[in-house]
Amino acid sequence: MNIPMTSADGLERLADLVRRQHPSLDSLRLEPDGKYQTRTVALDALMRETTDCLARGFRNRPAEDFPMLYCAWGKCRVGSTALTNLFGVAGMPSYFQPVKVVLRHLLMGQAGAPWELPSASDQPHVFAKEMAGPYVMAECLFQPLQPLIEAGYPVDRLHFIMLDRDPASSLASWLEKWSDRVPEDTLLQHYVIATLNTLRVESYARKHGVPITHYVYEASKEPVASVKILFERLGLAHRFTETAVTEWNEMGNMDTQSARINFVKEPSVWTRPGLHGSDTAYRYRTRRTASLTQDKLDLLDCYGIHDIYRASVEGCVRDLGLTAATAERLFGRTVGVAAA
Repeated sequence: MNIPMTSADGLERLADLVRRQHPSLDSLRLEPDGKYQTRTVALDALMRETTDCLARGFRNRPAEDFPMLYCAWGKCRVGSTALTNLFGVAGMPSYFQPVKVVLRHLLMGQAGAPWELPSASDQPHVFAKEMAGPYVMAECLFQPLQPLIEAGYPVDRLHFIMLDRDPASSLASWLEKWSDRVPEDTLLQHYVIATLNTLRVESYARKHGVPITHYVYEASKEPVASVKILFERLGLAHRFTETAVTEWNEMGNMDTQSARINFVKEPSVWTRPGLHGSDTAYRYRTRRTASLTQDKLDLLDCYGIHDIYRASVEGCVRDLGLTAATAERLFGRTVGVAAA
């Protein structure tokens, strides 16, 4: 299946298929842009190739040798890198997009390298983030859990963390960080599809019985309390310390070796120095949205992006057991939630 994305009609057709989680998406032809993708490939073929690569690293590994993997996913620019560093500072091997990096190599016609996981006897818990977008459609539509599970990762060793952030803030960040690399219209299309893909990704996790925890970036307005609850929810209470949240020092420079993040080598075309910045602690950072024109804000309503965010907030409030007062402090009155 091929859907030309040169018009609003093309975006609407694809968005409708994603909303309905239509099986025809598997055969979607992903066309190259000549820079970040150099080959034409169908989505299902790309997923099979990613699975095959990961399987080479998982093959012959006993189930009990797989560490418990906390896999976080959401569209880009939802605070995921800081969260990845946080888990690393807390003492866990913490990985930057190990599955997506395989996919990126394959999009360039290169052989990806299997993920070199530690043994569970050495590291019983690991964390990895896998983000949607921004450069090509394949990054917006890939299922992060599918290649892991099909490659042999035991389902009972997986916990999925669904990430999100205020739509206007995340969209403004996409445009600020990548509009010099990707045409604005293309970025907007990718943002919409990456967000709608939340429906497919969460459905896949539930179908395969993977536990899910929703964590929304605005929860980091009260970082110590929110992280403590998150770690307790994940069964990692023994890993939590207040200093892991508040005292990063040199470990807060997240584009350097000082960070507690394992960066898997990816094709150099994706390298973006300064993308992740630095900080001295895990904390909430506001994002200016005044640059968003009305037509861009209308796009968020037109495609139901705010609805997905509201569902994420409701999930976060429910999963973390937040009180109504706490939910209102973190997320405001715009979201109706059934708090504890």
